[in-house]
Amino acid sequence: MTNTLLTLVLITFVGMLFINVYFRLKVIKIYRKLRKDNVEIDLKPAHLFNREKLEAEILPRHPKHAEDIRTFVNNIRFSVRMASVLIALITLFAAILMYPYFFGSD
Repeated sequence: MTNTLLTLVLITFVGMLFINVYFRLKVIKIYRKLRKDNVEIDLKPAHLFNREKLEAEILPRHPKHAEDIRTFVNNIRFSVRMASVLIALITLFAAILMYPYFFGSD
């Protein structure tokens, strides 16, 4: 049981690392494209997590690059969501490994 949970923790950690690197590369690629086109965007957390604010405040200033900005924000949003889920899973598996008597293991 312990070996299985330890394996799950390691697989989850590697998965989190892979997803993080993959989406960082995607975000950096789109960010470079926006910088190359001299698009200066002042994104705040409210813009990242509230689509209406993004549509109302940022996109009207850069209508030609609206799709790239949406892709950039969606990739960041997805990366944060996936990292949160994987961190929760790693924490759960670690808790099971550290405190097996709470979860019914001997």
